[in-house]
Amino acid sequence: MTQGTSKLKNLIAASMFCALIFVVTAYMPRLPLVGGYVHFGDVFIYFAACTLPAPYAVISAAFGAALADSVTGYLIYAPATFVIKAIMAVLFRCSGDKYLTKRNILTACAAGLVGGAGYYVYEIILYRNVVSPLVNFPYNLLQGAASIILF
Repeated sequence: MTQGTSKLKNLIAASMFCALIFVVTAYMPRLPLVGGYVHFGDVFIYFAACTLPAPYAVISAAFGAALADSVTGYLIYAPATFVIKAIMAVLFRCSGDKYLTKRNILTACAAGLVGGAGYYVYEIILYRNVVSPLVNFPYNLLQGAASIILF
């Protein structure tokens, strides 16, 4: 396989993951919250991070999740989602050929914590208040936990 063919295959796979993350986040059943919703798109961010080279996984995660926010009435969160999901994809990298390893579970937990903390910090900036974003913080952690369990 030539380098060009490999890049094309990675680009196609990244595009598919981007679309999958978008559809699952935006249109699959989700639990609405005060300032957002719990969804299962992060599960596919983890799968993308396991199967794609890092730059492709990051692009899939960032664009797929931010696009979902953009079309579901949460456009104000799209910039934060773009950055947070990209960081989550960078943090979560599978080791070896197995998906279910101690290291992968720990990095998925770290990615989930970054997601919760990232949205908390963004909401502090957005609402100019450190207390009111605490309402969503447990739900953002629930989002991370549910995604890890499903992954």
